[in-house]
Amino acid sequence: MKRRGNAHIAHRFNEIAREKLAGIMMLEVHDPALAMVTVTACDVSPDRSRCIAYVTCDAERYEEVETALKRATGRIRSHFGKALGWYCTPRLEFRIDPSTDEAERIARALQDVPPTAAVKKDEFGYPIESDEAFEALERTEPDVGTPEEDEL
Repeated sequence: MKRRGNAHIAHRFNEIAREKLAGIMMLEVHDPALAMVTVTACDVSPDRSRCIAYVTCDAERYEEVETALKRATGRIRSHFGKALGWYCTPRLEFRIDPSTDEAERIARALQDVPPTAAVKKDEFGYPIESDEAFEALERTEPDVGTPEEDEL
């Protein structure tokens, strides 16, 4: 029988912790400052004594959410310990996860195509002034001969 190793167990604990914390944040915590906060990931230490929870929210609300999470950490930890049922309740530490904001910024940058992208360019990437110049460039390019013609 093949053993899966510690990585599989650690991943499973991280997923369980993330699911439990997300449920607690959605159903048990009634702080308006934590209304639109999402738990993106958890990192549980190997001895399960500490859990770092990564949360995301609107970029404008980072400071507000951080202070609200510090206020509610004790209550969240209490619910977390009951929901997990582990021997010891992990000490919670919340960190803001800016990766979703970065993904949004990249998506917006990809949608906002600069007008220079539609300009016709020559083989070196320089813009061509007009369609006539583009057609003239195509006509002046030498045709590549066949190997038989090169030998003659």
